[in-house]
Amino acid sequence: MARVPDVQQLLRDDIVSGALPFGSRLRIDELASRYGVSHMPIRETLRQLSGEGLVIIEPNRGARVRPIDLGFVEDLFDIRSAVETMLARRASERRDASHIAALQAAQEELEDHVRNGRFTAVPAANHRFHGVINDAAGNPGAMSLVDRHWLLVAALWQRYGYDDGRFHGVIDDHRHLMRAIERGDATSAAMLMGAHIEKAKHDLLARIAEDPASAAELER
Repeated sequence: MARVPDVQQLLRDDIVSGALPFGSRLRIDELASRYGVSHMPIRETLRQLSGEGLVIIEPNRGARVRPIDLGFVEDLFDIRSAVETMLARRASERRDASHIAALQAAQEELEDHVRNGRFTAVPAANHRFHGVINDAAGNPGAMSLVDRHWLLVAALWQRYGYDDGRFHGVIDDHRHLMRAIERGDATSAAMLMGAHIEKAKHDLLARIAEDPASAAELER
């Protein structure tokens, strides 16, 4: 029996990789042909990815990949900053030895990828690092919101790329965060997380502003 494709994951990966660009129309017939499935799983996938923020479904106009503008990016990072700052504070208050060990393992993995030039593997390791903090905080509702936004952020970084020094800055930020969380210093952890996300926001906005194709997209 042929294996049924995971259409949600395939479409999600195509959006995050940029194979389906921001703002592009998502036609059910074309997607069904692309993934070798009927219309029903495509419709369900579009509803699911709409809930994740990757897809916009418009009445009488169909679906498209979420269009991006600078205001949206700023809002996205501002929401992340508010939520993840709170989670870092809570993680410092509630973490145990297993969380510290998991943080160290995720950080070691991330640094190993950077050291050996495996840059495409860094975002997943970065996600695991932040996931440990969110898990230690013990707030499932906030974690769900962060994970939804993470897909959008991953797609944006994939589209616009990283500057040469970004990963080394991330490593340094993470090391300071780990120390604050390990000490149980909630105030420092919250401040460091806020600064970490703010730097990411400014780095990404700068990348978008420098990209000629995105400038043309934003003018339309």
